[in-house]
Amino acid sequence: MQYQHFTEKDWKLFRKKLPDWQEACMDRLNREYILLLSGQGSPSDKFWELDKRIREDQKMAGVQLSMRRSNLIYSLASLINEGTIDWKDMEEFSDDLKDAVRFLTSC
Repeated sequence: MQYQHFTEKDWKLFRKKLPDWQEACMDRLNREYILLLSGQGSPSDKFWELDKRIREDQKMAGVQLSMRRSNLIYSLASLINEGTIDWKDMEEFSDDLKDAVRFLTSC
């Protein structure tokens, strides 16, 4: 049997917190888009820059994430690496899970 680095409590906590983290991420992105559209430049340049940003941002875990138990550690590492969450957001998770995520984010 393979050792898991997280508990059932970790999984339930992740499922509970993820929607709020994603909403906060999309709120931040929306504010960035407003700044981009309000800035200097031609309307067409701003339009195409926004289009490029949205296409890139759609790939972020903070925007779209497949909620799979088998990817929990990698999902948390992605959320941390892209700045959607920070280590303070990880306080309630088990030490084993935090250690596994810390290992991935330090690679």
